[in-house]
Amino acid sequence: MSHSSYGTNGTNGTNGTCAKIPPNPMANETLIARLEQNLRQSRATRTRLAARLAELETEAEIIRAELVEMDALAAQTEAAIVRLLSSVMTGPVSQAGAQAVGDLEMEMQRRIARAELAEHPPAPQRQNIPPLRNDIEVVSDRFLDRTIPQATTMILREAGGPLHVNEIYNRLMEGGFTFTGNNPTISIAVSLNRNTRFRKVAPGTFDLVIRDAAKAS
Repeated sequence: MSHSSYGTNGTNGTNGTCAKIPPNPMANETLIARLEQNLRQSRATRTRLAARLAELETEAEIIRAELVEMDALAAQTEAAIVRLLSSVMTGPVSQAGAQAVGDLEMEMQRRIARAELAEHPPAPQRQNIPPLRNDIEVVSDRFLDRTIPQATTMILREAGGPLHVNEIYNRLMEGGFTFTGNNPTISIAVSLNRNTRFRKVAPGTFDLVIRDAAKAS
């Protein structure tokens, strides 16, 4: 009986060596290309998620500041209620006292309305958050003696549309504005939230309520 020259394990029966499969360069290049594409997609996704996280963190800081203001306003309202109850025993409320209570009530209603609007804002378009520049060069001193609302009114009027607080910060610094706090973008957002001249159109993004009024300011 003749025996095959190959053993049962696929080795050459003569010298016992395994049969080698020649490499396929085309398959390797295809695999590398697919891996590189996956890597690019992963990095792009991470960049988008990081931008979204920064946006949410900014919005959270703004909301925290609003909560602090609402707490302070609630405390003032409670104090006004106590004064009104006390006045029942001493006599009618003075005109000045009634006006102060009325102003306080109007402010409370205004903030409640703003908070309700913030809970159900119009769906904003996806936006790219501008970065905070570290290499800002001061090109003028036109904002040196301005408040945040005053300077931002000029910036938004010149921009012709809404801007994110990061871009407002960049332009304020270019105009020589000086910040005293450690969180300048939060200071900008809180200041603009307090001022009825501005409206928030997207997270961290503000515009002028009436642009014609800005021209007269």
